[in-house]
Amino acid sequence: MTGEKGDGSKKDGDVIDANSPFYIHPSDYPKQMQVNDILNDNNFSDWKQEMTNFLFAKNKIGLVDGSVKKPESTAPTYMAWIRAGAMVKGWMTIAMEKDIRTSVRYANTSAEIWKDLEERFEKEGAPRAYELKQSLNATRQDGSSVSSYYRKLKAVWDELQLVLPMPRCTCDKCDCELGKRLSELKEREKIYEFIMGLDDDFSIIRTQILAMKPALSLGAIYHLVAEDEQQQAISGGSRRVGGEAAAFQVNLMGKKNARGQGTQSASKPIPKTFKQSNDKAEKCTFYGKEGHNKDGCFKKIGYPDWWPGKKDKPKPKAACVEMGPSPIPG
Repeated sequence: MTGEKGDGSKKDGDVIDANSPFYIHPSDYPKQMQVNDILNDNNFSDWKQEMTNFLFAKNKIGLVDGSVKKPESTAPTYMAWIRAGAMVKGWMTIAMEKDIRTSVRYANTSAEIWKDLEERFEKEGAPRAYELKQSLNATRQDGSSVSSYYRKLKAVWDELQLVLPMPRCTCDKCDCELGKRLSELKEREKIYEFIMGLDDDFSIIRTQILAMKPALSLGAIYHLVAEDEQQQAISGGSRRVGGEAAAFQVNLMGKKNARGQGTQSASKPIPKTFKQSNDKAEKCTFYGKEGHNKDGCFKKIGYPDWWPGKKDKPKPKAACVEMGPSPIPG
């Protein structure tokens, strides 16, 4: 029928192509946005990156960065633009703290909200880059695992790339000599920062990495260092081992100690005549001293060979009674 499109149930302009930024999927709703951390005064860079990825996936990033212009009120796509913009505003505001959400409540478009947040929370490139460079210089392994140390560095590298993006060549495939050289220099800088902050336990592997020709990639170097950490944990040569390796070593030592204690207790039981720290002191009725009973009194049964000055000690007055384990001297 004239004036109809698609399945014939909707007029022109009501049917939106799924590839259009105005398209809203039936499963979309304002509270759909899920972020790891909602926006606060201190995490705008991370929040912006996560929100940007979400809007790219939904094909709505153009509504906030200004690349999709507002249609004329008479255009067939005007209402579709209104609906899509309202959906994006819902996604953004639901991922904010209450105070920030209140401050952008009356913004007309999602692009206005985005611009306002950038002006308020986004730090200037130079000061933030300086802070990140300082953080890189101060980041050290300091006894943590290689994996944990690498994650700290990567978080700073990723944010630094946003603040100071690396220059890109103008060719379509980015495979010209300039582009390759820039990428190599950037990765080489990361490699130096990574191995420079490693603990002294990795001094040997660090020297080997620096001597390698041709140079390895950052990923390959991380793999080598992680393997070296594992070998140190197995051999016990490292003062610091990973969580699983440490648990394994503690468990192994515990078993050895348990076996040793079991053997000792089976072959040489603790005599009852010993005074325990938490037991009430016994009193020898033969010698009159506390700390042992008469059955373990050296004055009565004789002094052992290891007793200092045994030669000067008098022999027992009576025949040796039942010899028990080494008692506490009288």
